[in-house]
Amino acid sequence: MATKVQLVENVLRLNDEIAALNRVQFRQAGVFVIDLIGAPGCGKTSVLEATLRRLGDRIKFGVLAGDLATSRDGERLARWCDQVVQINTGNGCHLDANQVRQAIGRLRLEDLDVLVIENVGNLICPVSFDLGQAVKVGMFSVTEGDDKAAKHPGLVHAAALLLLSKMDLLSHVKFDLARFRQDVQSLNPGATLLEISVAPREDCPQGDHLDPWFAWLKTHCQQGCPV
Repeated sequence: MATKVQLVENVLRLNDEIAALNRVQFRQAGVFVIDLIGAPGCGKTSVLEATLRRLGDRIKFGVLAGDLATSRDGERLARWCDQVVQINTGNGCHLDANQVRQAIGRLRLEDLDVLVIENVGNLICPVSFDLGQAVKVGMFSVTEGDDKAAKHPGLVHAAALLLLSKMDLLSHVKFDLARFRQDVQSLNPGATLLEISVAPREDCPQGDHLDPWFAWLKTHCQQGCPV
């Protein structure tokens, strides 16, 4: 048991050292970096697509798309952004700082305002690995059930922002919104919770409901974004 603990500590220590190098490089380039964490199917790529489509003419985005296999997410995002790098982890359940360091060598960081690292779909492993990001953003969806925040306190604690997606489906699924909000508040009173949807909602039939997310982006990336 002691050997396993030592191994984990060594892996995390090495990762943190590389993450620190990444963070220095990001700061020198003036790039605001987001580590986006959420389960498979929660809507990460769809939200990023809509973000690039709506804000791409005002904010210079780059994306690192993490996935176990295929380049499908990267290809979707590349339609709206010319700085996208796909990272495939094989059996790996998260991105690490070294993978990010290798990938950013393929980007023109000096030309970016915001870099979004779309982590591998997982609510547990990515939380422990610093990538050099400015903030971690956690995403849940109403289709996953209202207990996900309570069952994954590590992500709630680590996130500066939490997104609850697919709000357009709220009336069609069993989801106690008040309970979910209370769980988030109890676990991390300082976290911001934004309730969003990419598809039209009943109270917004003509379009999506992403303005709170867009406003948060504009407010929090002032160092790297002239908006």
